Amino acid sequence: MRGSTMMTKPDLFPVVGIAGCGLIGISWAGLFLASGHDVIAWDPAAPARDRFADGVARVVEQLDAIGRSGQNAKGHLSVVADVRDVASAASLIQENAPENVPLKRALYAEIESVAADHLVISSSTSSLVWSELSLGMKRPERLVTAHPFNPPHLMPLVEIFGPDIALLTRVAEFYRSLGRVPVMLKKEAVGHIANRLASALWREAVSIVAEGIADVPEVDAALVNGPGLRWSVVGAHMAYHLGGGPGGIDHYLKHLGPSQERRWATLGSPSLTPEVCAKLVDGIRQESQGLSVAELELRRDRGLIAVLGARQKAET
Repeated sequence: MRGSTMMTKPDLFPVVGIAGCGLIGISWAGLFLASGHDVIAWDPAAPARDRFADGVARVVEQLDAIGRSGQNAKGHLSVVADVRDVASAASLIQENAPENVPLKRALYAEIESVAADHLVISSSTSSLVWSELSLGMKRPERLVTAHPFNPPHLMPLVEIFGPDIALLTRVAEFYRSLGRVPVMLKKEAVGHIANRLASALWREAVSIVAEGIADVPEVDAALVNGPGLRWSVVGAHMAYHLGGGPGGIDHYLKHLGPSQERRWATLGSPSLTPEVCAKLVDGIRQESQGLSVAELELRRDRGLIAVLGARQKAET
């Protein structure tokens, strides 16, 4: 896979902490363990701690099955009831707490109360920004935002931001050693890069449904079998560069740019009214065909694994 060759380096951060044992924490922990890192995990909820190991084991099995585990022996997993035990033992903590600024700040304060100076806190936040999260920290430079796409053990992207370039370079090397594809933001932005793109696309998808242009299943089918398929191998800018023919993006902008602007002018700005929400819920009910969320997740993961395998073969 381009830019995501597995080359495990447990020495970068030999012990990785997990703060938050939900779906994202489970996925991250499985990836860390499969790459040879020891993992120490914490969650404030006892039920989440109790089911964590089983969830992580399923992720590791999945990585083994698709040949994504590293050459090192598997790491050791421990689950604790006090986040300070994580802060004392880990060299990097992958924080997966809910998207709540005061909650995350309080968590960082508790971590910093016992943390060594070298500890790195890497936040999986999907939309919050570094300047909000770091306010009040003793050592704000230790914090980086490192947003994965769900599930992190299958989706290669990690979007990182922070003020310390040397630390960002080291953190990027760490994620790259896990087979991830880190991208660095030049400045912080709500939603980072990918979620801003995804939100813009979903806004128009909702608008199409709200305006009665097409129903949910048709919108999703158009995306999966059209631009979504192309985007799995080339990005938005490169797609339009190729769409410009031999003249590339320069030709496209000069000759088709005005038509693009006309399209932009017709894009919608829908509101999630009760009526629109009802259309979306009904549409998903039709598209799901009675499958549960868990069954749909398994179908998604099988599809992702197939796409990743096809990409890997195409790029070797």
